[in-house]
Amino acid sequence: MPIPAKVLQKTSPDSPFQVATISRRDPRPDDVVIEIRAAGICHSDIHTIRNEWGPAHFPLTVGHEIAGVVTAVGEDVTRWSVGDRVGVGCLVNSCGTCAECEADQEQNCLNGAVGTYNSEDVDGTITQGGYAQNIVVNEKFVCKLPDTLDFDVAAPLLCAGITTYSPLATWDIKPGDKVAIVGLGGLGHMGVKIAKARGADVTVLSRSLKKADAAAALGADRILATTEEGFFKKHRGEFDFILNTVSATLDVNAYLGLLKPRGVMVVVGLPPENQELGFYALIIGRKVLTGSNIGGIKETQEMLDFCGEHGLGAEIEKIGVMDVDAAYERVIAGDVQFRFVIDTSTFDDIAAE
Repeated sequence: MPIPAKVLQKTSPDSPFQVATISRRDPRPDDVVIEIRAAGICHSDIHTIRNEWGPAHFPLTVGHEIAGVVTAVGEDVTRWSVGDRVGVGCLVNSCGTCAECEADQEQNCLNGAVGTYNSEDVDGTITQGGYAQNIVVNEKFVCKLPDTLDFDVAAPLLCAGITTYSPLATWDIKPGDKVAIVGLGGLGHMGVKIAKARGADVTVLSRSLKKADAAAALGADRILATTEEGFFKKHRGEFDFILNTVSATLDVNAYLGLLKPRGVMVVVGLPPENQELGFYALIIGRKVLTGSNIGGIKETQEMLDFCGEHGLGAEIEKIGVMDVDAAYERVIAGDVQFRFVIDTSTFDDIAAE
């Protein structure tokens, strides 16, 4: 039968969050039910809920950085048992049969992957995300959380962790590589941690030096201010790899100039506006400009194992359910170091409308 869930939802882009009770879909034989212990706030949640990436389906509960415990399993489930510590990221299903799914790249499912929220679920309803007490997910889209990481610092890894890990792994960042991370927010701080754990020489590129102490604490070898006069000329041809994590307009051509010949710049931040690119910046030096969007479930598990081995949890500020409206404003203002995480136990003290 359908499972009731207390959730935090919006009924329109401009309405405040409110606590409501919804019905999760009736679990199928290959589903697991997860009690959510912590839910991270991603900038993608904000873009979606404010219709910045197209019209959202309201009322809507967002959240795709989910950490919790399995409380029930379907009769055909073989991967999970009640009591397992698990995480769920940006996907809850895919076709499983196309070339991309068979290559463990479910995020690129040719028949349309099912997002954790604002997506059409297997029963035709709209998926509702992790700002909630529980969730029902196909067993193949659940990952094991390392025992070395608490729920609250592990939750953001399900998006911020895999989003930064995947390009660093894909381009085989290794000891001695000179890596620049553009931006030191929710994504950027995990990029610093993961690149450093892979042995790279890591530089943070920011508009100012106000986060110098934070960058150093995360393991960065240095931080540079891109607003410094003559910056792009001074540091031309300096980096093997640039990971751009910001969702804002920047001078793509100038940043490409910071790469060595055959250097790579990967974009994981998605600004609402189109960016300008001159092919000259790519052709000279045979440079690569590419994008990356999370990773498949196999790679997400690989990332979690890597983070567990190296003790790489997210740097967080824990908040209650009723603090999310204020948290959104602070995320937009860049006033968080480095990820807000909702303590879902605070649902217990709030009556649903």
